[in-house]
Amino acid sequence: MKYKANWAWVDGAWAANVLLESDTQGFWKRIQPNAAPAETSGAEQLGCVVPGLVNAHSHAFQRAIAGLTEHSSQSGDDFWSWRDRMYRVALRVGPDHLEAIATWLYSEMLQSGYTHVCEFHYLHRNPDGQNYADAAEMTWALVRAAEKVGIGLTMLPTLYMNQGFGQPGLNSMQRRFASTPESILGIQQSVIEYANASGKQACLTSGVAIHSLRAVAEIEILNLTSSSGTAPVHIHVAEQTKEVADCVAHTGLRPVEWLLAHANMDARWNLVHATHTSVPEIRGIQVQQASVVLCPTTEANLGDGLFDLPEGLLQKMRWSIGTDSHVNRNWAEELRLLEYGCRLSLRKRNVSLLHLNGLGSTGQVLFENSVQGGSQAAGLPLSGIALGQRADLVEIDLDSHALLGVPVERLMDAMIFSTPSFEVRNLFVAGKKCIQQKMEWKSAFLKTMLEL
Repeated sequence: MKYKANWAWVDGAWAANVLLESDTQGFWKRIQPNAAPAETSGAEQLGCVVPGLVNAHSHAFQRAIAGLTEHSSQSGDDFWSWRDRMYRVALRVGPDHLEAIATWLYSEMLQSGYTHVCEFHYLHRNPDGQNYADAAEMTWALVRAAEKVGIGLTMLPTLYMNQGFGQPGLNSMQRRFASTPESILGIQQSVIEYANASGKQACLTSGVAIHSLRAVAEIEILNLTSSSGTAPVHIHVAEQTKEVADCVAHTGLRPVEWLLAHANMDARWNLVHATHTSVPEIRGIQVQQASVVLCPTTEANLGDGLFDLPEGLLQKMRWSIGTDSHVNRNWAEELRLLEYGCRLSLRKRNVSLLHLNGLGSTGQVLFENSVQGGSQAAGLPLSGIALGQRADLVEIDLDSHALLGVPVERLMDAMIFSTPSFEVRNLFVAGKKCIQQKMEWKSAFLKTMLEL
C-alpha cells in the first residue's frame, strides 16, 4: 500500500508531505518526508497520521463490568472487594459472551487509536471449572474478535495455580482460572501454529503470563518462562500494598525484589502495574531490560496508588500503557492521567520532563515511551513509523474540537492534554484499513450484557 500524509509522526517529531509505502507482509518499506508530487502519484491521500499504540494490558471480559462497580453496599470498599464482584461475573461468561464483549471492546480500542492489544487471559475453563473439549476454547473467542475488527493481538494465556501466598490451590470463585505450565504452553503453541498456518504472523502472536507471585510458586514460574521461547512474559506485580506486605512476610523480599533476584528477567519481561516499586527496584528493572506496563485509569479506579514515573524516566526504564479493566478505552486519557497524577503528587507541572531539566514536549515524551514500550510488550515490531515496523497508522481528525487552532508543532501535546479527546478518521493495521464499528457488534454486546 502507498500513502501520502500531509503530516506524520516520524522519529519523535512531525514531518511534512510524507510518502509511506508498506510491503505485501504489512511492514514499512519506504518512508520519505518532503516527498515530491511525482513520488506520491497514486498514493492514498491522508491528513495527519500517528503510529498506532499498543494496549499492553487487557482483561477483555472485564469490559462487561465497566461502570457497574461504583455502587457499594459495604463500607471499606477496596481492591479485594472489587475482585469478589469481578469473580462473580467471570463465572458467568461463556465463549459466545466473551467473543461479543471482546469484539465491541476491540472496536472501541481501534476508534481511540490502539492498533494492537495484549490480552492477559486467565478465563480458561468452563463455569463448572472443567476443561473445555478444546483447552483453548476461550482463547479462540478472543482471536475471532480481534480478527473480526482488524486489531493486532498478542495472546497471553495466564498461569494461575494458587489463591495466595502459602495457600496452594484455588478457591471456588477462581475455579475457571486453573491451569498448569503445560496447559499454558499448549495454548501458546496452538495460537502460534494457527498464526503461522493462516499467514497472520504480522498481527497475531502469543506469549505467556504469570498471574502474580501470590498465584504461582517459584518452581512453576521458572518452568513456564524457561520453556516459552523468546515470546513476551507478563506478570501482575506490586499492585497493592497488601500484596507487597504479604510477599515480604512469605518470601522476605518485596515482589519486584523477588523477581530481580530469582526470575532471570530480560527484555521479554513486562511487569504490570509495579505501583509500589522503590528507586533501587526501578533501577534493577532497567538493568535487566524488563519493562513496566502502567494502567493509570484502572489503578486510579481500584485505588492502587501511583507509579513513580519521574524516576522511571530518569532511569530510562522501558514502559507501556494498558487499559486493564476497561473503565476507559482511550490512550490519550491514560497518558493524561499518568502525568496529572504525578503533578498532583509532586505539585509541579510537566513532570515527565524533569529528567530533561524541564525542557521539551511532555506529549512527545509520553507518546514515544508508550510506542517503544508497547513494542516490547507485544513482542512484535511496533515501534512507530519506521522501516521494518508494522504498517499501522491512525489518521487524526484535525477538525476535532480539542485540536482546533493548534499549530502543528504542538499537536501531540494537544492530543493528550486538550479534551474532549481527538477523533479518529481512519485506521490501518499492517497496511490494511480497519472495519469501522458495526451495529451488529453493538447489538451482540448489549444482548450479552442482558444475559450476564
